Amino acid sequence: MSRVLATGVGALSLASSLAASDAPDAGPLASEWKGPHGGLPPFDQVQVAHFKPAFETAIGAYRAEIRQIADQAAPASFDNTIAALEKAGRTLDRVEAVYGVWGSTMSTPEFRAIEQELEPKLAALRDEVYQNEALFKRIEAVYQSPDKARLTPEQQRLVWLHHTEFVRAGARLDAAGKARVAAINQRLATLYTTFSQNLLADEEGYATVIADAAGLAGLPDSFRAAAAAEAEARDQKGQWVIANTRSSVEPFLTYSIRRDLREQVWRNFVSRGDHPGAHDNKPLISEILGLRAERARLLGYATHAHWRLENSMARTPERAMELMEAVWKPALARVREEVADMQAIADAEGAGIKIAPWDYRFYAEKVRKAKYDLDENEVKPYLQLDKLREAMFWAAGQIYGLAFTPAPDVPVYHGEVRVWEVRAADGRHVGLFYFDPYARTGKRSGAWMNAYRSQERFDRPITTLVSNNSNFMKGGAGEPVLVSWEDAKTLFHEFGHALHGLCSDVTYPSLSGTRVPRDYVELPSQINERWLATPEVLNRFALHSKTGEPMPSALAQRIQKASKFNQGFATTEFLASGLIDMKLHLAGERAIDPAAFERDELDQLGMPSEIVMRHRMPHFAHIFAGEGYSAGYYSYLWADTLTADAAEAFLEAGGLYDNSIAARFKRHVLSAGNTVEPAEAYRQFRGRDAGIAALMRDRGFPVPAGGK
Repeated sequence: MSRVLATGVGALSLASSLAASDAPDAGPLASEWKGPHGGLPPFDQVQVAHFKPAFETAIGAYRAEIRQIADQAAPASFDNTIAALEKAGRTLDRVEAVYGVWGSTMSTPEFRAIEQELEPKLAALRDEVYQNEALFKRIEAVYQSPDKARLTPEQQRLVWLHHTEFVRAGARLDAAGKARVAAINQRLATLYTTFSQNLLADEEGYATVIADAAGLAGLPDSFRAAAAAEAEARDQKGQWVIANTRSSVEPFLTYSIRRDLREQVWRNFVSRGDHPGAHDNKPLISEILGLRAERARLLGYATHAHWRLENSMARTPERAMELMEAVWKPALARVREEVADMQAIADAEGAGIKIAPWDYRFYAEKVRKAKYDLDENEVKPYLQLDKLREAMFWAAGQIYGLAFTPAPDVPVYHGEVRVWEVRAADGRHVGLFYFDPYARTGKRSGAWMNAYRSQERFDRPITTLVSNNSNFMKGGAGEPVLVSWEDAKTLFHEFGHALHGLCSDVTYPSLSGTRVPRDYVELPSQINERWLATPEVLNRFALHSKTGEPMPSALAQRIQKASKFNQGFATTEFLASGLIDMKLHLAGERAIDPAAFERDELDQLGMPSEIVMRHRMPHFAHIFAGEGYSAGYYSYLWADTLTADAAEAFLEAGGLYDNSIAARFKRHVLSAGNTVEPAEAYRQFRGRDAGIAALMRDRGFPVPAGGK
């Protein structure tokens, strides 16, 4: 992603209606960050009232920098145009980094009102910059200059990136086309913000309250304690609250023997954004899709999907669809087997039911226990959140030579956030890692990674600031937070993104860390999940919360034996979302009724009635709360194809801790950022392209004849 486009939530943009200002109430946001390690975000000093005046100040500075680049008399060169763009917008970067944190983790009604006002304006400067004809002429002159051949490979990649992003944003359109694209982008910014706020409102407003202890039947003690703590946090002491977030809902659906409550919790969760009234996201979806299709046509693309995938690894929607469809049928076949196993248990118990979506996790757990003698309740006491965090740090030290030391004096935005200094094997400071693990009001659900500042060594070495964010339910007083195996994998997944940022070793910020195509960015995160299940990690950090004893090797072996269990469910719920995402964005300017489209397309795909999409359209924030993963949710599968193949490279060399393979992976994948075209970077690591065979083996699906 180009530096001109965005560095965080919101994008580098404000409308001309916000004038430059040195307003005294801008607080610390527009000032240089002070303190050690190149300066730190002043999170502890920020007030919501600071954001608007801080943006005014930052935008004034950015506009002046853009004018200076575009209007200079000197002929265009790499230094006075491309490098100058890399330097521009530093104040705006800082304001946006903090603004993004408040939008995702500290949202309040006061802040949401400011978001609604700012986001359309935050969409306008991007177009103002991209539509600056004098600036684009200078970029194009550098791009077409024969002198480009004398630049370093990284500089040539940077020139290509800036030129490509300007062209794709409409720099070559006529005046009418530019005006319409700008209007579309501003309207989309409002729609994205509203979608996100509607979703947050439903996540906060539809929690399940249990007043009678009988409603807790089947739930582990740790979950009961967390639900009680959640109730107390909501001023409902003496009751239990099942928050409407994935990390709360999925354990409840797995363990609760109360089918009526499972259905209630499930319906609350899958109906987020789908309730009639003020927070109904369906009308927004229809408008978003129409505007995206119109914009794609104006920019010269057949569909939004074709525009989005042009510079991805997949290149075309057709290639992405080909991969998803190749995996879809084997996944459906596996689901039929899984459902048959579950129905047999339900029948044997005399339950008198047909497996429904709110039963899937509950009966899958029974099958897991019957087939593999593996009970999640047996595993969970060994998965303490703090120990897993230590495990992530230890594994990163073993694989990449990184060391993590607590940094308690670093300013944070909430008392639950902790920070660690990260150093390389030679003792060199490489960055800070912020960890925000718990759910709370005003924090969006899910888990994600942020970079508050990217690594670079342009004018001077600048180290990165990265964060991981989760939504675990806090345990009772003095009790450890126990997580599921899937949540433990998610922890390692997001930490893989953090490692991508921490290991970055590039010159220019636009090419740094995770600023790579969507279908490549998930490779470092997905492969990092692999270290969780290694004996080296489990023996040291999977310690029983009561006894402190390490996980027995027999239990670890049963976990490994069951690693392909329920892959039908996991693959199908994901792929349904990926296929619907792509089909929506291949529909062009056809009017879309979200409810009808979701129903009809899933019917045509043969979606099992026992499963719903992992992200139903009304709460599919990946694709409707921003450009993000729009026409790109397939990326997780594309990257998993690379991941399975890359993991086999480690295993072929002797194991996941092989130093030579780890060094190659770090050099060619983690450290390179976007300085090399991703397919070429992967070839430099692996020596060849990845095929689908490793992915199919990894999931326990049949490998296609002749598959590689």
